[in-house]
Amino acid sequence: MRVLIVTAVPAERDAVTRALGPTAEGAGTGCYDVIAAGVGPAAAAAGTATALALGSYGLVVSAGIGGGFHAAPGSLLVADAIVAADLGAETPDGFVPVTGLGFGTVEHRPPAALVRAVADATGATTGTVLTASTVTGTAERAAGLLAAHPAAVAEAMEGFGVAEAAAQAGLPVLEIRAVSNAVGPRDRDAWRIGDALTALTTAFGKLAPVLEGWNRI
Repeated sequence: MRVLIVTAVPAERDAVTRALGPTAEGAGTGCYDVIAAGVGPAAAAAGTATALALGSYGLVVSAGIGGGFHAAPGSLLVADAIVAADLGAETPDGFVPVTGLGFGTVEHRPPAALVRAVADATGATTGTVLTASTVTGTAERAAGLLAAHPAAVAEAMEGFGVAEAAAQAGLPVLEIRAVSNAVGPRDRDAWRIGDALTALTTAFGKLAPVLEGWNRI
């Protein structure tokens, strides 16, 4: 089975390929194609859809770093739900997701057995990973997201876009995030991007047999 792994930026792509080595060259059964599709859900969806149109895959993985809710930098998180946090409309009564307007979707669910296997292999925490076009920069916004999504463990910018493209292709999706910072006020001095990228490499070093064999679980 061939796996498409979608990251946002080259640094994330390189962190993943360091772990996968020659199997990331994209040739043959059990190998991986790792791409950097760009930042944000639109770029992620477009890049994923293009890659899926050009190749044959059995699984799509959104991977990268992100902000964590109550998770220390370097922690690994895996989504049991991939949710669009800001897709909808503002109303006098507050934010209404697009589903509340009568159309669309705001959530994709990765295969439960695969999520459990990834968590077991890596020690990752499972929960909802939120996708936002504008990342959180205040404590008030972070609190609002947790109030609306109590199971949220992380916020990033690409997972839902990747999941939408995978769903259109009829493929299962997984999202894995390594925590680089806390969701909330933007304190660049507290960010640990290097630690998060190292955690991402370590995780994928443990994940190859899980991802390749998930359809037999």
